[in-house]
Amino acid sequence: MSTSERMRNYRGPVLFSYGFRPFFLLSALWAALAMAIWVAMLGGAEILPLAFDPFSWHAHEFLYGYLAGVIAGFLLTAVPNWTGRLPVMGTPLAGLVGLWLLGRVAVAASGLIDWRLVMLADLALGLALLAFLAREVLRGRNWRNLPVLALLGLFTAGNALFHLEAARGGAAFEGLGMRLGLAAALILIALIGGRIIPSFTRNWLAARGAGRLPAAFGRGDGAVLGLTALTLAGFVAAPDASAMPWLMLACGAAHLWRLARWQGAQTGAEPLLWVLHLAYALLALGFWAEAAAGFGLLAAAPARHVWLAGTIGLMTLAVMSRASLGHSGRALHAGRGTTALYLALLGSVALRLLAGLLPVQVWLLHLSGTLWLLAFGGFALLYLPVLAGPKIARKPVSGPGRTA
Repeated sequence: MSTSERMRNYRGPVLFSYGFRPFFLLSALWAALAMAIWVAMLGGAEILPLAFDPFSWHAHEFLYGYLAGVIAGFLLTAVPNWTGRLPVMGTPLAGLVGLWLLGRVAVAASGLIDWRLVMLADLALGLALLAFLAREVLRGRNWRNLPVLALLGLFTAGNALFHLEAARGGAAFEGLGMRLGLAAALILIALIGGRIIPSFTRNWLAARGAGRLPAAFGRGDGAVLGLTALTLAGFVAAPDASAMPWLMLACGAAHLWRLARWQGAQTGAEPLLWVLHLAYALLALGFWAEAAAGFGLLAAAPARHVWLAGTIGLMTLAVMSRASLGHSGRALHAGRGTTALYLALLGSVALRLLAGLLPVQVWLLHLSGTLWLLAFGGFALLYLPVLAGPKIARKPVSGPGRTA
């Protein structure tokens, strides 16, 4: 049975008909709820029975909670397209969602549960995804995506290390597990982003008869990915080495060079495209922010948030919105509502950086958190009919106000 035939024959809940549907919806809801809890914690509230310190819980639930859910939704949707094999749907998909929810509950109640059980519950989804991806890559002979499998393995290992460091009483939010998971996520963005951003941009520009199209992948792109792997390996293993700020500067410049070849300046009329280019630009700027922190010009926390809230937050919001529209049969156009989500998140990132520069202005942190809530809570509300409703026949775009 082909993928399309299995989709047509599926009779279960629409929400569990494709991986992106439940995982994107629940991940966005969790991003908003976890931020609301974090803002309350900043005010001194003790809401959850945590074994983690509040900063470690906040960092963990973004990287290994929210992002893990988005990665699951993305892979469960993309891998069938990569391999031509059947998607996970129905009861097996609901089981994977249950594993993700189990991890969120276990971490939230970690002060009441043995840390080993918390770790196993939280690693369950990552291990299941590794088994799924390994099976699909091997049976589909999809060797091109072996790096994705390796990066998912590193990401899952980072989560395990995070739990071990937290159990030992360390500041896990700035430990090896956090750095390893972050590095794996950033390389994944550089790898997958380097495929989809120029591809989507090329298709859109070609349909409009543009004379200049994004450059094809070449040796220069491979060199940038190699430099990225080297720089982030140093970031994980020896973050305080004297050479790291210089490597960060070089890597940021290399990614800006790569981005400049993708013709992002021509995409201003379509938010679904320019947001991808902007998110990738934040990847490059994150390297420079880390360099500034290494030179003592910027505090470590706001520098790190350029990657966390900026690169990862904006890229995932961009991918979730585009994939949700495309796979549900809607027009690939971001209307005013979706554009407002992007702008709210950009405002949140800018205010978080400003709060790091003006630490006495605590209200900046609260305003940044509010905009984050609007971005991800708004996504869940705006895209609920898209994610939980049936696929529709795609219609021509009739104007920016008629789409999500």
